Amino acid sequence: MVKWLLAIAVVILAVVFVSFGFGGGKGPALNVVGSTSVQPFAEMLAQAFEESHPGQYVDVQGGGSTAGLQASANGIADIGMCSRALKPDETQPATARAVPVPGFETVVIARDGLAVIVHPSNPIANLTREQIRRLFSGAVTNWREVGGPPIHWAGTVRPITREEGSGTREAFVKMIMGGERISRKALTQESNGAVKELVRSDPCAIGYMSLGLVGTEVKAVSVDGVPPTSENAATGRYPLIRPFLFVTRGKASPRAQAFIDFVLSPQGQQMLQKEGLVGAK
Repeated sequence: MVKWLLAIAVVILAVVFVSFGFGGGKGPALNVVGSTSVQPFAEMLAQAFEESHPGQYVDVQGGGSTAGLQASANGIADIGMCSRALKPDETQPATARAVPVPGFETVVIARDGLAVIVHPSNPIANLTREQIRRLFSGAVTNWREVGGPPIHWAGTVRPITREEGSGTREAFVKMIMGGERISRKALTQESNGAVKELVRSDPCAIGYMSLGLVGTEVKAVSVDGVPPTSENAATGRYPLIRPFLFVTRGKASPRAQAFIDFVLSPQGQQMLQKEGLVGAK
Protein backbone atom coordinates (compact mmCIF):
# COMPACT_ATOMS: atom_id res chain seq x y z
CA MET A 1 0.00 0.00 0.00
CA VAL A 2 2.82 2.41 0.89
CA LYS A 3 4.58 1.73 -2.42
CA TRP A 4 1.31 2.30 -4.27
CA LEU A 5 0.73 5.64 -2.52
CA LEU A 6 4.31 6.70 -3.25
CA ALA A 7 3.82 5.82 -6.91
CA ILE A 8 0.71 8.01 -7.06
CA ALA A 9 2.60 10.87 -5.36
CA VAL A 10 5.47 10.65 -7.85
CA VAL A 11 3.04 10.72 -10.78
CA ILE A 12 1.20 13.71 -9.32
CA LEU A 13 4.46 15.65 -8.82
CA ALA A 14 5.56 14.87 -12.38
CA VAL A 15 2.25 15.98 -13.82
CA VAL A 16 2.22 19.18 -11.75
CA PHE A 17 5.75 19.97 -12.96
CA VAL A 18 4.67 19.67 -16.58
CA SER A 19 1.43 21.53 -16.02
CA PHE A 20 3.19 24.70 -14.89
CA GLY A 21 4.67 25.46 -18.27
CA PHE A 22 7.35 22.82 -18.65
CA GLY A 23 5.97 21.41 -21.88
CA GLY A 24 9.23 21.34 -23.76
CA GLY A 25 8.63 24.86 -25.04
CA LYS A 26 5.37 23.83 -26.70
CA GLY A 27 2.98 25.40 -24.19
CA PRO A 28 0.83 23.78 -21.49
CA ALA A 29 0.77 20.03 -21.72
CA LEU A 30 -2.21 17.73 -22.05
CA ASN A 31 -1.55 15.36 -19.14
CA VAL A 32 -2.24 11.65 -19.66
CA VAL A 33 -1.57 9.48 -16.59
CA GLY A 34 -2.04 5.88 -15.53
CA SER A 35 -1.65 2.30 -16.73
CA THR A 36 1.88 1.20 -17.60
CA SER A 37 0.33 -1.24 -20.09
CA VAL A 38 -1.37 1.58 -21.98
CA GLN A 39 1.56 3.98 -21.50
CA PRO A 40 3.86 2.88 -24.38
CA PHE A 41 0.97 2.93 -26.84
CA ALA A 42 -0.18 6.33 -25.59
CA GLU A 43 3.37 7.67 -25.97
CA MET A 44 3.48 6.43 -29.57
CA LEU A 45 0.10 8.04 -30.29
CA ALA A 46 1.12 11.27 -28.55
CA GLN A 47 4.15 11.62 -30.80
CA ALA A 48 2.05 11.13 -33.94
CA PHE A 49 -0.58 13.55 -32.61
CA GLU A 50 2.03 16.26 -31.96
CA GLU A 51 3.43 15.84 -35.46
CA SER A 52 0.01 16.41 -37.01
CA HIS A 53 -1.06 19.12 -34.52
CA PRO A 54 1.73 21.73 -34.33
CA GLY A 55 1.84 23.57 -31.01
CA GLN A 56 0.15 20.74 -29.09
CA TYR A 57 2.06 18.79 -26.43
CA VAL A 58 0.94 15.57 -24.75
CA ASP A 59 2.79 14.42 -21.64
CA VAL A 60 2.29 10.72 -20.82
CA GLN A 61 3.12 9.36 -17.35
CA GLY A 62 2.77 5.86 -15.89
CA GLY A 63 2.00 4.95 -12.29
CA GLY A 64 -0.73 2.34 -12.75
CA SER A 65 -4.43 2.32 -13.53
CA THR A 66 -5.50 3.31 -10.01
CA ALA A 67 -3.07 6.24 -10.03
CA GLY A 68 -4.53 7.34 -13.37
CA LEU A 69 -8.07 7.24 -12.02
CA GLN A 70 -7.05 9.20 -8.93
CA ALA A 71 -5.21 11.80 -11.00
CA SER A 72 -8.24 12.20 -13.25
CA ALA A 73 -10.67 12.35 -10.30
CA ASN A 74 -8.64 15.07 -8.62
CA GLY A 75 -8.29 17.16 -11.77
CA ILE A 76 -4.53 16.62 -12.00
CA ALA A 77 -4.64 14.64 -15.24
CA ASP A 78 -6.69 15.56 -18.29
CA ILE A 79 -6.96 11.87 -19.20
CA GLY A 80 -6.47 8.79 -17.03
CA MET A 81 -5.29 5.53 -18.59
CA CYS A 82 -6.80 2.29 -17.31
CA SER A 83 -6.14 -1.28 -18.45
CA ARG A 84 -9.20 -2.87 -16.87
CA ALA A 85 -12.92 -2.28 -16.59
CA LEU A 86 -13.92 0.19 -13.90
CA LYS A 87 -15.27 -1.16 -10.63
CA PRO A 88 -18.77 -0.11 -9.51
CA ASP A 89 -17.35 2.12 -6.77
CA GLU A 90 -15.11 3.89 -9.29
CA THR A 91 -17.87 5.12 -11.56
CA GLN A 92 -18.27 8.13 -9.24
CA PRO A 93 -14.77 9.38 -8.31
CA ALA A 94 -14.21 10.01 -4.61
CA THR A 95 -13.59 13.62 -3.57
CA ALA A 96 -13.18 15.56 -0.37
CA ARG A 97 -14.91 18.61 -1.84
CA ALA A 98 -18.35 19.64 -0.65
CA VAL A 99 -19.51 20.28 -4.22
CA PRO A 100 -20.16 17.02 -6.10
CA VAL A 101 -17.89 16.35 -9.08
CA PRO A 102 -18.95 14.75 -12.36
CA GLY A 103 -18.55 11.00 -12.73
CA PHE A 104 -16.00 9.35 -14.97
CA GLU A 105 -16.51 9.25 -18.72
CA THR A 106 -14.76 6.25 -20.28
CA VAL A 107 -13.68 5.57 -23.85
CA VAL A 108 -12.41 2.18 -25.02
CA ILE A 109 -9.40 2.98 -27.23
CA ALA A 110 -8.43 -0.67 -27.87
CA ARG A 111 -8.56 -4.17 -26.44
CA ASP A 112 -5.56 -6.17 -25.38
CA GLY A 113 -4.86 -9.81 -24.75
CA LEU A 114 -3.34 -10.69 -21.40
CA ALA A 115 -0.41 -13.00 -22.12
CA VAL A 116 0.89 -15.65 -19.71
CA ILE A 117 4.64 -15.81 -20.27
CA VAL A 118 7.41 -18.28 -19.47
CA HIS A 119 11.12 -18.57 -20.23
CA PRO A 120 11.89 -19.51 -23.88
CA SER A 121 13.52 -22.76 -22.71
CA ASN A 122 10.36 -23.90 -20.93
CA PRO A 123 8.87 -26.67 -23.12
CA ILE A 124 5.33 -26.09 -21.85
CA ALA A 125 3.26 -24.54 -24.65
CA ASN A 126 -0.26 -24.66 -23.21
CA LEU A 127 -1.85 -24.17 -19.81
CA THR A 128 -5.47 -24.26 -18.74
CA ARG A 129 -6.90 -21.42 -16.71
CA GLU A 130 -7.15 -23.81 -13.78
CA GLN A 131 -3.45 -24.67 -14.06
CA ILE A 132 -2.52 -21.00 -14.26
CA ARG A 133 -4.60 -20.26 -11.17
CA ARG A 134 -2.90 -23.07 -9.24
CA LEU A 135 0.56 -21.94 -10.36
CA PHE A 136 -0.05 -18.40 -9.10
CA SER A 137 -1.91 -19.37 -5.92
CA GLY A 138 0.94 -21.62 -4.82
CA ALA A 139 -1.11 -24.83 -5.04
CA VAL A 140 1.32 -26.06 -7.73
CA THR A 141 4.96 -25.48 -6.87
CA ASN A 142 6.79 -27.73 -9.31
CA TRP A 143 6.70 -27.52 -13.11
CA ARG A 144 6.49 -31.32 -13.34
CA GLU A 145 2.96 -31.09 -11.94
CA VAL A 146 1.78 -29.33 -15.12
CA GLY A 147 3.79 -31.35 -17.63
CA GLY A 148 7.31 -30.04 -17.23
CA PRO A 149 10.04 -32.65 -17.84
CA PRO A 150 12.21 -34.00 -15.02
CA ILE A 151 15.27 -31.95 -15.96
CA HIS A 152 17.49 -29.75 -13.83
CA TRP A 153 15.38 -26.57 -13.99
CA ALA A 154 12.01 -28.25 -13.47
CA GLY A 155 11.88 -27.33 -9.81
CA THR A 156 10.10 -24.68 -7.80
CA VAL A 157 7.76 -22.49 -9.84
CA ARG A 158 8.56 -18.79 -9.42
CA PRO A 159 5.45 -16.68 -10.16
CA ILE A 160 5.94 -13.02 -11.04
CA THR A 161 2.99 -10.70 -10.45
CA ARG A 162 2.16 -7.00 -10.67
CA GLU A 163 1.70 -4.54 -7.83
CA GLU A 164 -1.56 -3.64 -6.07
CA GLY A 165 -3.33 -0.93 -8.08
CA SER A 166 -2.11 -2.33 -11.39
CA GLY A 167 -4.89 -2.72 -13.95
CA THR A 168 -3.04 -5.69 -15.40
CA ARG A 169 -3.04 -7.43 -12.02
CA GLU A 170 -6.70 -6.69 -11.39
CA ALA A 171 -7.66 -7.98 -14.84
CA PHE A 172 -5.60 -11.13 -14.23
CA VAL A 173 -7.18 -11.70 -10.82
CA LYS A 174 -10.68 -11.29 -12.27
CA MET A 175 -10.13 -13.56 -15.27
CA ILE A 176 -7.92 -16.23 -13.66
CA MET A 177 -7.85 -16.23 -9.87
CA GLY A 178 -11.54 -16.12 -9.06
CA GLY A 179 -11.83 -16.10 -5.27
CA GLU A 180 -8.24 -17.21 -4.67
CA ARG A 181 -5.36 -14.93 -3.76
CA ILE A 182 -2.06 -14.73 -5.57
CA SER A 183 0.59 -16.38 -3.43
CA ARG A 184 2.49 -14.12 -1.06
CA LYS A 185 5.63 -15.81 -2.34
CA ALA A 186 5.05 -14.33 -5.80
CA LEU A 187 7.61 -11.67 -6.70
CA THR A 188 5.93 -8.31 -7.31
CA GLN A 189 7.05 -6.00 -10.12
CA GLU A 190 5.77 -2.56 -11.12
CA SER A 191 5.71 -2.68 -14.91
CA ASN A 192 5.28 -4.98 -17.90
CA GLY A 193 8.95 -4.47 -18.69
CA ALA A 194 10.09 -5.58 -15.24
CA VAL A 195 7.94 -8.73 -15.38
CA LYS A 196 9.27 -9.52 -18.83
CA GLU A 197 12.90 -9.04 -17.76
CA LEU A 198 12.58 -11.40 -14.79
CA VAL A 199 10.86 -14.11 -16.81
CA ARG A 200 13.42 -13.71 -19.61
CA SER A 201 16.25 -14.38 -17.16
CA ASP A 202 14.69 -17.18 -15.06
CA PRO A 203 13.82 -20.62 -16.55
CA CYS A 204 11.52 -21.37 -13.59
CA ALA A 205 9.50 -18.13 -13.77
CA ILE A 206 5.98 -17.49 -14.98
CA GLY A 207 4.38 -14.07 -15.34
CA TYR A 208 1.66 -12.17 -17.15
CA MET A 209 1.71 -9.00 -19.21
CA SER A 210 0.16 -7.14 -22.11
CA LEU A 211 0.11 -9.32 -25.23
CA GLY A 212 0.99 -6.30 -27.35
CA LEU A 213 4.32 -5.94 -25.51
CA VAL A 214 5.51 -9.57 -25.38
CA GLY A 215 8.06 -9.50 -28.22
CA THR A 216 10.49 -12.38 -28.78
CA GLU A 217 12.50 -12.52 -25.54
CA VAL A 218 9.89 -14.58 -23.66
CA LYS A 219 7.32 -17.18 -24.68
CA ALA A 220 3.58 -16.60 -24.39
CA VAL A 221 1.78 -19.92 -23.83
CA SER A 222 -1.59 -20.90 -25.22
CA VAL A 223 -4.48 -20.70 -22.76
CA ASP A 224 -7.09 -23.48 -22.86
CA GLY A 225 -5.58 -24.57 -26.16
CA VAL A 226 -5.90 -21.16 -27.88
CA PRO A 227 -2.67 -19.43 -29.03
CA PRO A 228 -2.31 -15.83 -27.76
CA THR A 229 -2.38 -14.03 -31.11
CA SER A 230 -3.93 -10.70 -32.01
CA GLU A 231 -6.12 -12.54 -34.53
CA ASN A 232 -7.53 -14.84 -31.83
CA ALA A 233 -8.00 -11.86 -29.54
CA ALA A 234 -9.89 -10.00 -32.27
CA THR A 235 -12.26 -12.91 -32.92
CA GLY A 236 -12.82 -13.54 -29.22
CA ARG A 237 -11.32 -17.05 -29.27
CA TYR A 238 -8.51 -16.13 -26.91
CA PRO A 239 -10.06 -16.05 -23.42
CA LEU A 240 -7.95 -13.39 -21.66
CA ILE A 241 -9.03 -10.02 -23.07
CA ARG A 242 -9.25 -6.68 -21.24
CA PRO A 243 -10.10 -3.14 -22.35
CA PHE A 244 -7.69 -0.23 -22.66
CA LEU A 245 -9.54 2.86 -21.47
CA PHE A 246 -9.12 6.62 -21.54
CA VAL A 247 -10.96 8.12 -18.58
CA THR A 248 -11.95 11.74 -17.97
CA ARG A 249 -13.70 13.39 -15.05
CA GLY A 250 -16.95 14.38 -16.67
CA LYS A 251 -16.98 15.54 -20.26
CA ALA A 252 -13.53 15.72 -21.85
CA SER A 253 -12.06 19.17 -22.39
CA PRO A 254 -11.70 20.29 -26.02
CA ARG A 255 -7.93 19.56 -25.92
CA ALA A 256 -8.46 16.13 -24.41
CA GLN A 257 -11.24 15.37 -26.89
CA ALA A 258 -8.97 16.29 -29.79
CA PHE A 259 -6.42 13.69 -28.66
CA ILE A 260 -9.14 11.08 -28.02
CA ASP A 261 -10.56 11.70 -31.49
CA PHE A 262 -7.10 11.19 -32.98
CA VAL A 263 -6.65 7.90 -31.10
CA LEU A 264 -10.04 6.67 -32.37
CA SER A 265 -9.39 7.86 -35.92
CA PRO A 266 -8.43 5.36 -38.66
CA GLN A 267 -4.80 6.47 -38.34
CA GLY A 268 -4.72 5.98 -34.57
CA GLN A 269 -6.51 2.65 -34.68
CA GLN A 270 -4.23 1.36 -37.44
CA MET A 271 -1.21 2.28 -35.31
CA LEU A 272 -2.59 0.32 -32.35
CA GLN A 273 -3.51 -2.69 -34.46
CA LYS A 274 -0.03 -2.71 -36.00
CA GLU A 275 1.34 -3.04 -32.46
CA GLY A 276 -0.76 -6.15 -31.80
CA LEU A 277 -3.83 -4.64 -30.14
CA VAL A 278 -7.44 -5.16 -31.12
CA GLY A 279 -9.24 -2.10 -32.43
CA ALA A 280 -11.83 -0.30 -30.30
CA LYS A 281 -14.70 -1.39 -32.56
